[in-house]
Order: sequence, then C-alpha cells, then structure tokens
Amino acid sequence: MNHARWKLAREKKATTEYAEPAEIEAERAEIRLAMAFAKAVYDRRKALGLSQAQLAERAGLTQAKISRVEGADAVPTLPLLRRLAHALDASLNIALGEDHEEVTFVARRAA
Repeated sequence: MNHARWKLAREKKATTEYAEPAEIEAERAEIRLAMAFAKAVYDRRKALGLSQAQLAERAGLTQAKISRVEGADAVPTLPLLRRLAHALDASLNIALGEDHEEVTFVARRAA
C-alpha cells in the first residue's frame, strides 16, 4: 500500500461513516496483545536486572527466543507463558477486553 492510500484510509477512518473491516480490527487486537505481552516481559526482566541471556537460561530457552518474545515476533504457547512466569519469579495476569489488552507480571511474595 502506498502512502497516498494510507492517507485516504486515515481520512475515511476520521469520518463517522467509515467502519474498519472486522479482519483488520481482529489483526490490530492480536498485535496489541503481542506488544503488551512483549512489554510486560521486557519490563519485568529489566526490573529483575536480568539480561536476555540470563532470562533464557532461567527459562530453559535460547536468547534468540527471548528476543523474539520481547520483539512481539513469537506467539507464546501456554507452556512458554508458564516457563516465563516462573523464570521471572512472577504470576502472569492477562486481561482481555473489547478495546484493550493488559498483560502484567506480578512479583511473587517471599514465603
């Protein structure tokens, strides 16, 4: 899509008559969720003072996999979510709403 088409789409969206196709809306929601998860992993890793390599070692993954997760390039499976939460010493909370997604790691309390 060239820039002229982007401008036209933006102008259409600005009018009240334009409704984004459902497929595009769904794709945007998936991207927002992937980015929210990536940011949550990055923020928690930094809060713990870990490098990607250190987190990878703790999770039994490769540094490249951590990089893909933090770059929102990987679709995490449930086992991967569990491994990351354990490696980040936190519980993972995911809230999915119609127009927003929230992903947070909550530090585990010391026993």
